[in-house]
Amino acid sequence: MLTQDQLARLRQDIVFTAELGGRPMTLHSTWGLFSPREIDEGTRLLLAHLEVAPSADCLDLGCGYGPLGLALAARAPEGRTLMVDKDFVAIDYANGNAARNGLTNAQARLSNGFDQIDPKERFDLIASNVPAKVGKELLALLLHDAHARLRPGGHLYLVTINGLRQYIKRNLTEVFGNYDKLKQGAHYTVALARRD
Repeated sequence: MLTQDQLARLRQDIVFTAELGGRPMTLHSTWGLFSPREIDEGTRLLLAHLEVAPSADCLDLGCGYGPLGLALAARAPEGRTLMVDKDFVAIDYANGNAARNGLTNAQARLSNGFDQIDPKERFDLIASNVPAKVGKELLALLLHDAHARLRPGGHLYLVTINGLRQYIKRNLTEVFGNYDKLKQGAHYTVALARRD
């Protein structure tokens, strides 16, 4: 059985540093959020293949405690980055991490996919580390909504487990009319679709 001291330590924030968007950042996380002790392999692979214009307006879909969105905000200092997640704990941590690292152009908001994002808001870049168990219904909504919310010439970057690679290829081709496999690693694949 755990002692009171051990339980108290488990309740404390998990704190680590990582290089995101070309600069070191201090990140706070907690148990129950995805990959709480380090930037996961899929997000690292996605970050290595993102091309972000300095003035891009970005969306991190399913932000968790914010590593992807913070990297986007750092790479696009003249734009704004919106981070959304359906978990209020993730939103608290993402906003805290943005403030902690001086990223005033990043904000996290509670939203299940696009349902709490103003329908008139448009983005130059949308990125997501898609959970393996997202389900085909939600994935269909996310892809169609992403297409509708991207400005012409905008980019959607996704990283998924390799087992979803063909499914993502088929669906991006259907919704966007194009698909690029940017990188296939040992466990994850980074995909890109462009809105014409």
